[in-house]
Amino acid sequence: MLSQSTRLLRGASASRVYALRASTRTQSRGYAKEASTSNLVNIVEVGPRDGLQNEKGIIPVDVKVELIERLALAGCQNIEAGSFVSPKWVPQMAGTAEVITRMTRLPDVHYAVLVPNQKGLDNLNTLLSAYNASSSTSDAETIPPPSDEISIFTAATDAFTKANLNTSITESLAKLRPVARAALDRGLRVRGYVSVVVACPYSGQVDYKKVREVAKELSEMGCYEVSLGDTVGQGTPTQVAEMLEEVKKSVPVEMLAGHFHDTFGTAIANVFTALEHGVRTIDSSVGGLGGCPYSPGATGNVATEDVLYALRGSKYHVAGSEYGQGTIDLDKMTEIGWWISERLGRESVSRAGKALRARKIREAEMDKDGEIRAKL
Repeated sequence: MLSQSTRLLRGASASRVYALRASTRTQSRGYAKEASTSNLVNIVEVGPRDGLQNEKGIIPVDVKVELIERLALAGCQNIEAGSFVSPKWVPQMAGTAEVITRMTRLPDVHYAVLVPNQKGLDNLNTLLSAYNASSSTSDAETIPPPSDEISIFTAATDAFTKANLNTSITESLAKLRPVARAALDRGLRVRGYVSVVVACPYSGQVDYKKVREVAKELSEMGCYEVSLGDTVGQGTPTQVAEMLEEVKKSVPVEMLAGHFHDTFGTAIANVFTALEHGVRTIDSSVGGLGGCPYSPGATGNVATEDVLYALRGSKYHVAGSEYGQGTIDLDKMTEIGWWISERLGRESVSRAGKALRARKIREAEMDKDGEIRAKL
């Protein structure tokens, strides 16, 4: 049986799809130089990948598919849909090929997948080749491919790359160059991640010059955007500001994104610090899902709901599709955050999500009480 989100997605008319595709061309994230000087903020929703990868149990493919489809219907235009990593090391990402093949895809949404190495890219290419071979011309015009973007990653310390990738920083970058080149040659967008840009769980305080060097390497190998991750989640606004000012010496701020975990409760403050320094793309996770298997003690990513709520009434506007009426719908994201959290057997950790849900429950109870009194 199709989920409600799937039925809604598949009910879109062809003309609407073409309109959405045209809109996307004019609003493409990462390529517009004016992004950092405007107040338009782009959100990269990382819940389906970075959010779920730290879960203890195996998440069914059906749940992942519905999560991604719901996020698209809430207005998200950039969704990290999965990862082509070995299920031996990250079992939660098993089934990514099935997920991105089965999910109903909107033309105005970029569905990125994390690719750690050439083998991961080969797996994606096999999938894309099968899609191209089976798609008619009309399908290609209205139905996007399973993915049009890959993410590659490394870190700012050798200790972390050793724990995560079993290589040094230099070795990891050498392995990523041919992967990025091959992806670009195929017409895929390439986005880069730098982990532990403030503090490393193994070696402590990070040298921001090393963050700058690694970010520059990723940009030079063709990444249209480099996401700077406070993986441990202990960065303060002062530290984030210092790190960004150092990185900006070699990488244009238009190419930078912020990725903040909320371990010490500073993620929202760090988001605003990044925005003040010209960054206009923020990674976040619905329901505050996440963590990092290779960063002991790190909690989830900053909750998308918390970012959306914090930006309300500010000079910044969050970009989104027409499904979110030109932004990302906070109410829908709150519902999604609670839905996926309950499927995982816990409550949403989003502060805004908790408050908004409590208000909704209270208002429903008051309405019910009013109806009862009216009948007396």
